[in-house]
Amino acid sequence: MIGADAPLFGRLMTAMVTPFDDSNEIDYKSTEKLIEHLIETGTDTIVVSGTTGESPTLSTDEKLDLLKFTKEKAHKKTKIVFGAGTNDTEKSAKLAKKAEKAGADGLLIVVPYYNKPSQEGIAAHIKAINDKTDLPIIVYNIPGRTGINIQPNTMVKIIESCKNVHAIKDSTGDIDQMATLARLCADPFRLYSGDDNLTLPFMSVGACGVISVASHVIGKEIALMMKMFAEGEIREARALHYKYLPLFKGLFIAPNPTCVKYVLSLLGLCKENLRLPLVPLDAEQKLQMRNLLAECEVSTMSDKGNLCGTR
Repeated sequence: MIGADAPLFGRLMTAMVTPFDDSNEIDYKSTEKLIEHLIETGTDTIVVSGTTGESPTLSTDEKLDLLKFTKEKAHKKTKIVFGAGTNDTEKSAKLAKKAEKAGADGLLIVVPYYNKPSQEGIAAHIKAINDKTDLPIIVYNIPGRTGINIQPNTMVKIIESCKNVHAIKDSTGDIDQMATLARLCADPFRLYSGDDNLTLPFMSVGACGVISVASHVIGKEIALMMKMFAEGEIREARALHYKYLPLFKGLFIAPNPTCVKYVLSLLGLCKENLRLPLVPLDAEQKLQMRNLLAECEVSTMSDKGNLCGTR
């Protein structure tokens, strides 16, 4: 049976947004502020250059510069995982090597998107990257974006053939598949929810934590929820899950990271700027997000000068 602790990357991993200035360049001042905020609010590991970080619109140089900057500013208070996955195996392997040289503590490798490989092709893709690096790898399974699902038996084969594959970020939304993975896999492999609203349900069948978006806003609360569950305080963990469930789901009323960037702008942490083809929320959506924050008792800069946190 798979273990439920999280010794390598911790329970709370945050898929960090990439702040942009008004010229749509990376805003490193806001990035530093955001890194400090994530560390202070319970993030164990920061993921840079993932989908939430708008990786499709970042150049290779920008990705690596962002990795180096985050590594430096984190001051070893968190680990840094780098999103090196693309739908080009050779490109992914080269990027993985560059990330290793730049100081990454691990890699996030997404299932190849658009070209929709077979199960054998997925396994070969990950194996080719695994063989080019010594860094621990988290496989990212998100069929809604890639068009293809890693079947549990395929994941087992990948683990058996790839010594560096440490975990999976599961964004299938399928608790039955998560339970099957937990049944088939064993130590030291670990399972992470890729969806905040499924963190607690997935933990109930074997996940050790979450790679989160909502942790930008309520990191302390998510960390506490998982700690309570792990320590057997199930009723208390469920109460937190229920309280923040509207926020977990509401942050995805528009394509990620559109909503969380708007919320971060309300918290004074970065601007809501996005790179096309993503566009900002409209006025109605912004009102919806502000009402959602009020419902979940999340304070913003307009709330009596309080920067962030819960009331």
